[in-house]
Amino acid sequence: MNIYNNLRYLPLIIMLLIMSCILYSCANMSRPGGGPKDEIPPKYIKSNPLPDTRNYNEKRIEIEFDEIIQVDKPSEKVIISPPQLNMPKIQAQGRKVRIELQDTLLPNTTYTIDFSNAIVDNNEKNALEGFSFSFSTGQERDSLQISGILLNAEDLEPITGMLVGAYSNLHDSAFTTIPMERIAASDARGHFTIRNLKPGQYRIVALKDGNRNYRFDSNTEDIAFSDSIFTPYSLPKQYADTIYTDSATIDSIHYIDYNQFFPNNVLLTAFNEQIKRQYLQDNQRKERNRLDFTFAAPQDSLPVISLLDTTAHDQWYVLEKNITNDTLYYWIKDSTVFRSDTLKVALSYYRTDSLEALSLYNDTLTMTYRAPKENKKKKKRASNDSLPEVIPTVFAPMEIGINGKHEVNRPIVISFKTPIDSLYASAFHLYEKSDTTWTPLPDSLYTLAPDSISLRNYLLSHRWKPEGKYRLEVDSMAVIDMYGLHTDKFNRDFDIKSMQEYTNLYFSLIGVNDSAVVQLLNNSDKPVYQVPVKDGGAEFTYLKPGTYYARLFIDSNNNGKYDTGNYTQQRQPEEVYYYPGELELRAYWNVEQDWDIYKTAIDKQKPLAIKRNKSKEEMPKKEDEEDNDYDYDNNYNRNNNYNSGSRYGSGGYGPGNSSPGSFSGSARPLN
Repeated sequence: MNIYNNLRYLPLIIMLLIMSCILYSCANMSRPGGGPKDEIPPKYIKSNPLPDTRNYNEKRIEIEFDEIIQVDKPSEKVIISPPQLNMPKIQAQGRKVRIELQDTLLPNTTYTIDFSNAIVDNNEKNALEGFSFSFSTGQERDSLQISGILLNAEDLEPITGMLVGAYSNLHDSAFTTIPMERIAASDARGHFTIRNLKPGQYRIVALKDGNRNYRFDSNTEDIAFSDSIFTPYSLPKQYADTIYTDSATIDSIHYIDYNQFFPNNVLLTAFNEQIKRQYLQDNQRKERNRLDFTFAAPQDSLPVISLLDTTAHDQWYVLEKNITNDTLYYWIKDSTVFRSDTLKVALSYYRTDSLEALSLYNDTLTMTYRAPKENKKKKKRASNDSLPEVIPTVFAPMEIGINGKHEVNRPIVISFKTPIDSLYASAFHLYEKSDTTWTPLPDSLYTLAPDSISLRNYLLSHRWKPEGKYRLEVDSMAVIDMYGLHTDKFNRDFDIKSMQEYTNLYFSLIGVNDSAVVQLLNNSDKPVYQVPVKDGGAEFTYLKPGTYYARLFIDSNNNGKYDTGNYTQQRQPEEVYYYPGELELRAYWNVEQDWDIYKTAIDKQKPLAIKRNKSKEEMPKKEDEEDNDYDYDNNYNRNNNYNSGSRYGSGGYGPGNSSPGSFSGSARPLN
């Protein structure tokens, strides 16, 4: 009887099991095993309102795609223009994305929602590139565009995700007082397009907006601005769409009408003004006889320092400082002063106040020296030793920079641990070896002089002979430091490198009319050598063989270093150009290389090998990847022709020119 009752429910149990399996398979949607990988991004199906709708005054927009989608980092990637002060709500719901604007809609205004690459499918995260949506609250829809490229000023790296804005208010103060009127964001290659502009004139700026108020109100924010005023316009064009029946046979050609928008080659170079707040960043007493002070920014003037609760004469210290006056070492002369573990110091210096102005500030500091702990085992052994303790002679430490083979073109650096009081040049002796004989060199053939940069360094300079053999001897008591300690004697033989271990490079520069500096870079894009341009060329001698890259900057103020811009002064950062290839320099060669800084488009100058911000198209492909990428370059350049003779150059290499990565210079053995 019980078995019969259980069998009655068997069909119901089977049906429930089948339904559970169906529901489980529906809940776990995935690509069937073994099928091709989905590489197709989502496609737009419909929306409410329709694209480019006029007289739409609702704050809610709904857009539907052909598959389930996600919105990747909407707060970063989705840009709404005019800019929204209150963050809109952006949510993906199945196949739809819903946008709810929080700001009050402006009358007679065209709104643009630029998704960049934020719309991705649910499974493979294929991105719908460059998707944007617009509508108008008035009768007319503004449709003009301005496009260009945004690069980092100092190293020409493309900048991704930085706001680029337009102002119809042409006053310089607009950027610092009111929000940008229309905005866009730069993509992975630094390209930007400000859409749906009204007819008129505009200034174009870029901003890394730290406080999301869409204006430049903090000198810590990265910015870019153009000196030009732009008037957007469009021209009708046709695009030929060719349909093939097979790989070689054309079926038909369709001509598609479209508008090409100008200007489409605006160059913005972003920079930071590097205006740092001035304040005392750190103070330490690492050495008993030294007070260390570090300031947050370079100083034009030195602080005034005095000791409190301690009797000291007026000249109680020797100051050691760096070239920018932001790192200061005060070496205390008087032993009765520095033997005290704790010193109170009064320091008077300029610091940035709440109004961002420099004002005099008086500070009182307590600086304590903490001696290192003694080695207890060593101390115990010394106490058990029956022999009287022998106190060794203490010499002033001296380091002489001779390690292995010495460079042909470098002086010998002699360093001291403490500032020196006196140095006797006659106690330094330089010898040269001829066959087996050491010949003393007369004083007139070498110099011993203080280093202009470091207080505790001296430079011994001589015109070294390649493959020469030398000996340096230093007498005892040649140098006496500020505490009366003298140096020990020194004796060392050393060799000079041969010319076969070097390479030379000369750039013949075209398009450089101003003062300029050329830097040779390593594979990390860091300068390793630098020379000024002279008579239209840049010469590098005694280089180590290897692979180099080159960068040039226009040294507008002739100070030998790269300088950033300043918006208040309407000063652009100094212009930068890259040699668009690598330089493979071999040992024992002279290389001469022509370099026309305008020949290659500015966005194509930087070699890919040292480029950090590579777009998806520039990343190396895996062997099993098909070459089915979207032709971004051709599509972009169809609407963006860079004019030759400007910083944009000709847009690339032409017939007969070197291809990127090649080396076309002449080379010959060193003399």
